[in-house]
Amino acid sequence: MLARVSNKGQITLSAAARRKLGIFPNSQVEIIVREGEITIRPLKRVSELAGVLKRYARPGAAQDWAAVSEQTEKAVAEEVAGANTRRVHRGR
Repeated sequence: MLARVSNKGQITLSAAARRKLGIFPNSQVEIIVREGEITIRPLKRVSELAGVLKRYARPGAAQDWAAVSEQTEKAVAEEVAGANTRRVHRGR
């Protein structure tokens, strides 16, 4: 697909491209610039993500959200600590 850049630096995505990617008026897109190319990627709304983790839920298991939050915070802290340790070792 081709698009022309206006004198204001704007481009218009074709209706076919917008439909294929699910881009509607007021949708947000992410623009990634790297090594001489631009990628435009639609962002999903939080409401569109409902249920995407359903396959990871254990059937019949009640969720203790305080415990889930605590486990998540601990995992993130461990990951950050590991990244800092690797950075310190490389810096020697």
